[in-house]
Amino acid sequence: MTASDACAAKVPKDPVRISGSPCFLAMSGRQASGRRRGVRTVLLALVFLVLTGCAMVGPDFVKPKAPVLEQWQEADGVVLTRRPMEQIKWWDVFRDPVLSKLVEIACQDNYNLKIAGLRVLEARAQLGIAVGYLYPQYQQATGGATYTSASRHAANTSAGDLRYWEYNVGASVSWELDFWGKYRRAIESADANLLASIAAYDNTLVLLAAQVADTYVVVRTAEEQLRVARENVTLQQRSLEITEARFRGGDVDELDVQQARTQMLSTEATIPGLQIGLQQALNALSTLLGWPPGRLTDILGPQPGIIPASPQEIAAGVPADLLRRRPDVRQAELVAAAQSAAVGIAEADLYPSFGLSGFLGLVAADQTDSTRTGKSGFGQLVQSDSLTFLGGPFFSWNLLNYGRIRNNVRVQDARLEQLLVNYQGTVLNAVKEVEDNMVSFMQSRQQGDILAKSVISAQRSLELADVRYREGYSDFQRVLDAQAALLQAQRESVSTRSTTVRSAIGIYKALGGGWDVRAGRDFVDQETKNVMQKRVNWGDLLGQEAVKPPLKGEGIWPSPDW
Repeated sequence: MTASDACAAKVPKDPVRISGSPCFLAMSGRQASGRRRGVRTVLLALVFLVLTGCAMVGPDFVKPKAPVLEQWQEADGVVLTRRPMEQIKWWDVFRDPVLSKLVEIACQDNYNLKIAGLRVLEARAQLGIAVGYLYPQYQQATGGATYTSASRHAANTSAGDLRYWEYNVGASVSWELDFWGKYRRAIESADANLLASIAAYDNTLVLLAAQVADTYVVVRTAEEQLRVARENVTLQQRSLEITEARFRGGDVDELDVQQARTQMLSTEATIPGLQIGLQQALNALSTLLGWPPGRLTDILGPQPGIIPASPQEIAAGVPADLLRRRPDVRQAELVAAAQSAAVGIAEADLYPSFGLSGFLGLVAADQTDSTRTGKSGFGQLVQSDSLTFLGGPFFSWNLLNYGRIRNNVRVQDARLEQLLVNYQGTVLNAVKEVEDNMVSFMQSRQQGDILAKSVISAQRSLELADVRYREGYSDFQRVLDAQAALLQAQRESVSTRSTTVRSAIGIYKALGGGWDVRAGRDFVDQETKNVMQKRVNWGDLLGQEAVKPPLKGEGIWPSPDW
């Protein structure tokens, strides 16, 4: 292999690229002075390219303006205060130890949360890939043996051997220098994606805690509705017994008996539907905990519980706090930041790329009659004068791209603008969620107070109607009406109390509460880490410290993750 052949081999063959590769060949013992000059040339070129390669094409990310209010519409300073939300475990404000236990279990065993944690590890590994592109690439060790048998009638073969073995072993490296900041933009994008995956994990925590609390309230509400239905069936059963006794005594006709029985059976018919809803809520709660159905009895207890009491005060802060607390808002911002860097990656393809390539190793060849002459190429491979170095700077430039690169930049920019608008929409939707739950909490709280008085009044009305009916001062229709009114008032009271508590849960969720509990915790549990480490060498990437962005404090040359 001659120097000209080696240079030709290094020149890219892509017909739509203009490229150059000023190669040089240095061989120990034969061309020592040329090698020294070549090495100096490479080093000077490297220093020049590194020092000048500080440009960063593409836009720097600018956080878009968020459409938030100065204060909440429903904040009255008593129930909903402007104090910042300080309760990390907001579910503890309901003072229900069962609820707190359920949320704790879900944060450990929920499958969606485990998947979100694994996605953080995936993003961390992707960041390691992006960092690795800053450093020399391609083959790092090569070796082989090649046999050549050339035609005697081919051109330019009279002066060379026609049949020979060639042996080589060495290292081949190619390094495209980050002249325009393409790879640094890629690291910037991967870094933002890592932070976005952490925000997605936090958002999963927020949703999970709220779903567990909400489903738990649904369970307790169904149990309370069942209790109300059964109590009313008992009341109506006694009324039926009274009408049957009076019918046998001739005081009333059969109509009263049938009306009483119809009322009782109608109320009793609601029980199976309530039991269906209760069991489905229990199944949903089991799924959130990562458990199969049927394991909740030990936690919920054998007896029906009560609906947790709503908090007397909720610290809602101000709307601007959403930009800091809501993980989905942070995630939307970080995804846009990652896409902003992607615009720079695409734009870098518009400019020429510069780099270095080289081969350092041992090369030797022998003729087919080497056994007769004693000149074995394999034996010569380990001699000092077989040392070969081939290398030098190169550049390439995509000129005839027919607008493909420019249009790709436009595609990436359009995607960036979509994500910026999506960020603003996410903020607006977050404000809406808070406001919706605030108005629901305030109004259902007032409605609950009214319905509680309505239940007391309905109970007294039924007592009076029963007395008047037994004494013969009124017909049975007034008893039926009083029973129906009591059942309706009790049902609405239970439903409104549930709505009040669920609205409070909705406020905490909309404010982004709950993700703080991950402080000091790994993103995957120890059992999963053991399985993954046994299957693949993860090094130190499975710990919480490993997901911290590696660029902090390391300038533009972060350490490669070997």
